[in-house]
Amino acid sequence: MADDSRTETRGAFGSYAAIGDSFTEGVGDPGPGGIYVGWADRLAVLLADRTPEGSFRYANLAVRGRLLDQIVAEQIPRAKELAPDLVTFCAGGNDIIRPGSDPDDVAERFERALADLTSAVGTVMVPTGFDTRGVPVLRHLRGKIATFTAHVRSIADRHDCPVLDLWSLKSVQDRRAWNGDRLHLSPEGHTRVALRAAQVLGLDTPADPDQPWPPLPPRGTLEVRRDDMQWARDYLVPWIGRRLRGESSGDHTVAKRPDLLPLVRH
Repeated sequence: MADDSRTETRGAFGSYAAIGDSFTEGVGDPGPGGIYVGWADRLAVLLADRTPEGSFRYANLAVRGRLLDQIVAEQIPRAKELAPDLVTFCAGGNDIIRPGSDPDDVAERFERALADLTSAVGTVMVPTGFDTRGVPVLRHLRGKIATFTAHVRSIADRHDCPVLDLWSLKSVQDRRAWNGDRLHLSPEGHTRVALRAAQVLGLDTPADPDQPWPPLPPRGTLEVRRDDMQWARDYLVPWIGRRLRGESSGDHTVAKRPDLLPLVRH
């Protein structure tokens, strides 16, 4: 199995570039000025805390809605140009949720991209998919996501990459870890992923990412149905509309942090 700890690195990175889609951009975790924060930004802060003030540099190239081939074409060349000590490469999720997609085919293209990336940068950490059995809009895709996740772990092993194992992160199977759209993590969900990523890189973390959530009061059938109807109106119908029009949530969106800039700690 791929090495999920990499404790020998002990977080000794001076620069970090994150590439991917909405998950890595941070959708669901709003920040100042309408810019999303997300797990990658939070991980960057944890990494910067281990370096002298102003010396750590960070770029986030991720753009929501991007498919694997778009990430390969747009973001990997830029990451190679920046040549950071650490890259997180998360891609393929939008491909997998598309009807008719083949996780085996996506995995083959993913491995070609990872091989190209690892030849030019330092450490590349690869996140797996989530276990979506408790996520209403994604649970029917659990088999495809599991297949792709198994591929990702094997690919990471072949290329000696640390794995951010999100499938086994039980805390993000709670509905409070997910945004109202049921597709993206909430701020707390992003925080828990950042903490787990820091653990994989050998950092001491300020909290346990798998710390249990406080108990929730039981929900009645009517409450669940009302929430489902509101979700369909607010999120599902607009999503279907974009698909029919051939639009993406990332159209006209650019990377929020395209250069390796010093990360200022507050």
